This record gives sequence, C-alpha cells and structure tokens, in this order.
Amino acid sequence: MRLNVLKLSLLARPRTHEGAPAVPISPEAALRRSVLACMLWENEFYESGETIAARIRALVPQVEPAVVAALAVEARTAMKLRHAPLLLVREMARYAAHRALVAETLVRVIQRADELAEFVAIYWADGRTPLAASVKKGLAAAFTGFDEYALAKYDRAGAVRLRDVLFLSHARPRDAAQAELWKRLAAGELRTPDTWEVALSSGGDKRAHWERLLIEGRLGALALLRNLRNMKDAGVSEDYIAAALETMRTDRVLPFRFLAAARHAPEWEPSLERAMFRSLEEAPRLVGRTVLLVDVSGSMVAPLSARSTMLRTDAAYGLAVLLSEVAEKVSIYTFSNTCVAIPPRRGFALRNAMELSQRHSGTMLGAALDSIREPYDRIIVISDEQSHDRVGAPRGRGYMINVASARNGVGYGPWTHIDGFSEAVIDYIREFERTSLN
Repeated sequence: MRLNVLKLSLLARPRTHEGAPAVPISPEAALRRSVLACMLWENEFYESGETIAARIRALVPQVEPAVVAALAVEARTAMKLRHAPLLLVREMARYAAHRALVAETLVRVIQRADELAEFVAIYWADGRTPLAASVKKGLAAAFTGFDEYALAKYDRAGAVRLRDVLFLSHARPRDAAQAELWKRLAAGELRTPDTWEVALSSGGDKRAHWERLLIEGRLGALALLRNLRNMKDAGVSEDYIAAALETMRTDRVLPFRFLAAARHAPEWEPSLERAMFRSLEEAPRLVGRTVLLVDVSGSMVAPLSARSTMLRTDAAYGLAVLLSEVAEKVSIYTFSNTCVAIPPRRGFALRNAMELSQRHSGTMLGAALDSIREPYDRIIVISDEQSHDRVGAPRGRGYMINVASARNGVGYGPWTHIDGFSEAVIDYIREFERTSLN
C-alpha cells in the first residue's frame, strides 16, 4: 500500500507534454499562461482549442475578480488578442463575485464593432440565455463608441448581428445624430464603407481594385502585409506595391508580421525588411549583455491558427529580431536536440540563420542551458516550455517567454516568467529591471 501511494504521488507531479518535471503554479499563473498566447478555440501542437478554453473557464472562478478583469484588458490591449478576453468576461458574468466588474471590463476589451456581436455569440455558445444586467450595461456603453464607418464595416451576417446587440442591450444614443444612425443600422440602411474587403467582393477587375486602394492609401499595414500574394496574383503593378511598403505606417506592426509576409511573398523581402527596421527605430535599448535562446523544436513549427499562414516560429523569430535590435550586446542560440550558436545577423538574415541552424526536433532546453558558458547580464528563452529534460536555474537574471498555452511549464521559480509574443514582453523586461534595480 505504501508503494502504491508513492507511485500515485509521483504520477500527480506536473509534467510537460514531453515529460520533464514542470513547476506547480497558482491558478492565477495558470490562467495567464492559458490566455496570453491563446487564439481561442484554435488547436495547438499539444492541446486542442477546446481543452484550452475549458481550462480557462475552470480557472476564472479560482482567481480574484480584479485580477481576471485586469488580465482581460491586458490580453486585449497589450497582447492584441481579440477572442480570449471576450471569453474571460463571459465567464466573469457567471459568478456573483466577478459580475460587478463585467460592465467596465467589457467596455475596455471591446475595441472593434464586430466584437459586440462576437461577445454575445460566445455568451450563447452553450445555449441562448438572457444577458446579465452587467453585460447589457457594458454592451450598451461600448456601442456608443462606434461611428457609421465602424458599424457598417463590421455588420456582418451571422448568428448574431449588430442590430441584435443593439436591441438586447437597450443602448441609449448620446444624441439625435446617433439615434438616427442606429435607426439606419436596425433597418439595414448604413452606407457601404469603402474597404478592401468590400471592393474585392463587389466583382470586377481585381487589379484595378487593388491599385485604386493602394493609390488612395486605403490599405492599413496589416491588410497590406497579408495581401501581397493576392496582389501579385492579380497582376498589380510592382511600383504601386513598392511605394505602399515604403510609406506604410510601421509603429504598431511587430517584426513577426513582416517575417510571415516574407514567407509567402519572398520577392518583397528587401522592402519588407526596410519597413521592419523602421518599426524598430525608436525602441529603447536593453543595456548590458543578453543571451537569447530560441526554441526551434518540432512543436514550434505549427500555425498560430487553422486559417493563419503564420507559424509559432515566426512569433519566436520576430521576438528574436526585435531583441537583437534593442539589446546593447547580444548572443543568440537556437535549441532543439542540440544548442547552436547563431553568427551575428540582423533582420531577415537572422531569421534565415535560426531557421536553418538545425532540424526541428526535440526540446532539450535543460541541456541547452547547461551548454552556454559565456557570462551574461540576462538570459532570455523564447519557447513553448515543453522540455524533454529537467530545466535548472539560470546563472543570474533569467526570463522565460512562453509563446503557447500548454497547461504546464518549466519557466517559474528562479525564472521570471512572461506569457505572450507582443512587444509588450520587451517593455515588461525593461520596466522590471528598471524598478528592481532602483
């Protein structure tokens, strides 16, 4: 009997999906790692989207209401996630202790008009039930923030339409002009917005549509990056595309967006790289010597979502490119079955060197850390944390940037753990060191 108890206790210890000992963490930490890199209901390499969503639901009532609310806002504003924060608020609405914060949190996380309808769809995912009073209040307040262009752009056909949300929330217009606008929304009479989606779906000459949109500056940076291949296939003038890439706003575009665009439109790499460097020009520096360790194991070579062409390695490489620009002195390594030093490179050349450094195989993070002998002020690991082997402590200040939502991880305890893959993780490191050293 004593042996059986021992075996059961050993089996109960948390492990990564590859078998290494993981670190037991609090419900709050578990919720953060499940949310901040989560493309809701999208399968990841080790877990299904449904499994991750179920874990988020189960963790919400175990975490203080103010912490859940702050996490929802962080996920939307800092990490630029859209659906995971909506699920958090929907789950908050189930519990009396959390419900008082629902309305104000909902207003802060709904930043696009279509999120009004998407929230109600998530609310009704288990069947139609009356909306809680706090939900109605939050939806009503959020509704007043959108003009005709935003409402028309995102009034899409679906199980829930924007006019449904308007009626359900009993929103009150700010003035007579908004009241008139909402009447036209309810009647389906909003003016059709001039967007690239509308232009392309209207039929006709696609080349002419794309070129007009480019000339008139109607494409935002992300739409431009995502549609380079479509424009090429339509025969759009290379001069128009080149001009758009040279003048696009880059202040809110992360390096991994440029890397993903180049993966599918490699002929535009020079222009994309110049735009990427422009996006990094004003980034504050990380002083001292940084060692950067990037996970290139097989689990990292997986799409971020079923419809996305972006791989998890694009996110990791993008963070590496960003760090290589802001770090005063940096040494970069990749790890899979082995640890490989990357020669000094910048931009796309750095991406290529990391991609070709070794086979995408196992996740021997512990061995990789043991193999690094050079001194450093900080070591930063970018990984999904699903190590095959035991992971020890860093020699000094160590950061583990987790870019997936798997249940268990190794980067806690002596490590400073960070979830997500936006520029916010670099801001966090900079601010953490500024406050901890003063």
